[in-house]
Amino acid sequence: MTTPPDVTVRPVTPTDRPTVERLWLLFRHDLSEFRGQLPNPDGTFRGERLEAVFSGSEDWAAYLFSRGAHPVGFAFVRALTQPTRVLNSFFVVRGARRAGIGLRAVQEVVARHPGAWTVAFQDNNPRAVQFWRRVGETIAPGAWEEERRPVPGKPDLPPDVWISFRYPCP
Repeated sequence: MTTPPDVTVRPVTPTDRPTVERLWLLFRHDLSEFRGQLPNPDGTFRGERLEAVFSGSEDWAAYLFSRGAHPVGFAFVRALTQPTRVLNSFFVVRGARRAGIGLRAVQEVVARHPGAWTVAFQDNNPRAVQFWRRVGETIAPGAWEEERRPVPGKPDLPPDVWISFRYPCP
């Protein structure tokens, strides 16, 4: 793999909200393929996570990824006040994928909040499966775990896949 292009990972500010909202729509659109979810009547997708990151809660953090002047993705982290942080939402726009940007962004986000981490993805999303397993092995070589957990309140959906690791790796 070539060296990833310069990417900036920085905390989201209130002025970033319109940009993050637009990226959120792209993210939810991508996920709709794997969950069969349709947009709301107004063309948006569910947005409670988006609201949570802008609520000012110290339990949430959001990061914006940029390449030059171009926003290329985001990460939402929750459970910052808990023993295990959750990488709740993670997105890189299609035009910036497969260039090392996602892996670099995850590494920078995780390094800002050392400790135990967990992240969920869907088995039927082959690129996510490959990406998150690579993240686990890169961040915690041989020391990450994978398990399937039912989606709470949604018995009709297949279980989510969760990876867990610690940063820094012991």
